[in-house]
This record gives sequence, structure tokens and C-alpha cells, in this order.
Amino acid sequence: MNLIAENLRVTRGYRTVFSGLGFSLSAGGALVLAGANGAGKSTLLRILAGLLPVEEGDARLDGVSLRADRAGFTEHVVHTGHLDALKPAFTAWETLAFHADLYGTDRGRVAGALEALDLGFLAEQPVRVLSAGQKRRLGLARLALVDRAVWLLDEPTVSLDARSSARVAEMARAHCAGGGMVIAATHIDLGIEGAARLDPAGFSPKGFAPGEGVAVRDDAVLDGEAW
Repeated sequence: MNLIAENLRVTRGYRTVFSGLGFSLSAGGALVLAGANGAGKSTLLRILAGLLPVEEGDARLDGVSLRADRAGFTEHVVHTGHLDALKPAFTAWETLAFHADLYGTDRGRVAGALEALDLGFLAEQPVRVLSAGQKRRLGLARLALVDRAVWLLDEPTVSLDARSSARVAEMARAHCAGGGMVIAATHIDLGIEGAARLDPAGFSPKGFAPGEGVAVRDDAVLDGEAW
């Protein structure tokens, strides 16, 4: 399996975040997204997850076009963002059971996914009583629940202690070793041999410094165009 992105362009709030961005990954490969806040790391991950539209360019996964067949492309992708996508009233088990149904996965895999992130003993606990780190691990447990070739990880180790961070890195290495692909915005070393690095800021227009505020019209915020 190969993932190729070519000439990707995205604009947020009347500002071009990046243009002409491209990369390629083969089975077993990893890409670490580097750069300052506002460089476009999360934006790129959301594009590949099908959550933001592709304005120019395209990405292809074994020839399946993200622009022409978003559903066909994203059925091979799992995305973990800044938010953990958890409902406070659900138990840890019910949370993953919901995601199993959403992804078309057997609920019988929920117990194993919980154990993969050392959450088995919390299976019947409601999400509202979990610590920040436990909630983060529960959100990441989807990686062990579903079989998706491409993992898109946005700061996966936020709120995690050193042991849990090491476990996430171990899972990423195992996924690549099994022929999967990982694209991660992270400040820790995942330890994946041969991982490439990409800073989206290198594809931003000249004169833009990552981390600067976004210039928009006053009425853009009111009419929703900036979002």
C-alpha cells in the first residue's frame, strides 16, 4: 500500500496555511509532522482524515483519490485528534463499543483494546470519573480496536505519563512493522526506524511566520466564513 499526497493547498480564515505540500509513504513507513504552533500540522491530519476539504491537489491511497472518493479513502484511515471524543455518561466499555459499531468492528474486540492501553480494570467506570491521562488512553484505544492501514495521530501523548507515552510509541512501531503507516504530529521520538519528517511551514507563503494570528475581516467571524 502506498500513500501519495501532491500539491495540497488549504486556506483558513483568508490565509493560505500551506500550498504545494506533498509527500509519499509506503507500507511500514512513518511521517513525523514537525514545526511551530500554527504551521498546519493538525490541518494536514484533518484533511487526510476527510474532515476538511481538499482545496487543491489530491492524496491517493493505492490509487483511491481523497477528492474523488473520500469515503473509499477514509475507510483505510483512523484519526485521533486533540479531543478524545468521549461521552461522560458512557462507561469505558460502552465508549469503545460505540466506536466498534461506528467502524463496523466486532464488539468482541473491545476488551482487548482496553487491555492494550492498560484500561481493562476501568471497563465499567463512567468516563466522567477518569483522569485526563486515562481519558486520553481510552481515546487512543480505538487504534487497537479497528484495522485501519493509516494512523493519523495528533499529539497522541498529551496528558500521558512516560510509561503510557512509551506504550503508544510501541504500538506505532508495531503497526508499521505489520505493514501499516503512521503520520503523527508529536514531540516524542516514536522510535520508528527510517521515519521521515515534514514541517508544513516549509510550504507556507513567504512572509508568514507560524504561530502568528490569522488576519480575517471583522464580518468573517460573524458570517462563519473564517471557520
